[in-house]
Amino acid sequence: MGGAAAIAGMFPGLAAAETKLTTVASPYTLNETMTPEAKAKSYNNFYEFGTSKDEPARNAHTLRPRPWSVKVEGLVAKPQTLDVDTIMAFKPIEQRVYRFRCVEAWSMVIPWDGYPLAEFIKAMNPLPAAKYVQFISLADYKQMPDLGSSGINPPYSEGLRMDEAMNPLTLLTFGSYGETLANQQGAPIRVIVPWKYGFKSAKSIVTIRFVAKQPSTTWNELNSEEYGFYSNVNPSVDHPRWSQAHERRLDSTNSIFPKTIPTLPFNGYANEVAGMYAGMDLRKNY
Repeated sequence: MGGAAAIAGMFPGLAAAETKLTTVASPYTLNETMTPEAKAKSYNNFYEFGTSKDEPARNAHTLRPRPWSVKVEGLVAKPQTLDVDTIMAFKPIEQRVYRFRCVEAWSMVIPWDGYPLAEFIKAMNPLPAAKYVQFISLADYKQMPDLGSSGINPPYSEGLRMDEAMNPLTLLTFGSYGETLANQQGAPIRVIVPWKYGFKSAKSIVTIRFVAKQPSTTWNELNSEEYGFYSNVNPSVDHPRWSQAHERRLDSTNSIFPKTIPTLPFNGYANEVAGMYAGMDLRKNY
């Protein structure tokens, strides 16, 4: 049974909408066991559809990923609104196998499908004054029955410094496992920033805004002591309520006793990204 069918079988109420994608080869891969597709699509954080890990897969069938448009606004030469299928067609879609580390100290290895966010940003021609990129997620009470009930003020907002957004690892993402994103994964368009904790990878994006100053972001605004703006994976900086030195790797369908492995600085991507933070105190800029 294929990925979408497997998920539908596990959750009879879920109307799986994934469709196959055509992808090109990518040098970004890992010699690590990938998380089974069914696990990656049934164990999710997406509070707009519930706060338990299994609720998004059960509840996200109300999300309508088509038609979908994304506003590009702020400090950009030509503000515009683009259809998601137009955005997908900008560049060939690569399949990149990345580590995905949650701030809650669990992790997965997932093949994400997309192209570098940098390519999209260059096409949008931001102005020199743009120093940050802000991502705004959908906030629609009809499509998201739990919107606002978790204590998070909608809409969900995330942001990256411009050099982070332009880093080749940052992926504008439309799918996983060779299929379009499942609703509970943040369909139809999200970002993946593999050296940061997962909540930095904004889901179901409806606005991409170029700004001069560090934008307000949801979790940092909610509790800045626990969730910094940068939120780079750092085993030396613990969350106030738990250690970040190790993680539970969900690499099988049995997550009752997942294996525990050491967490790597920058989630194992230090060679590619550490230079962006040279001279910064990463305990203060967590």
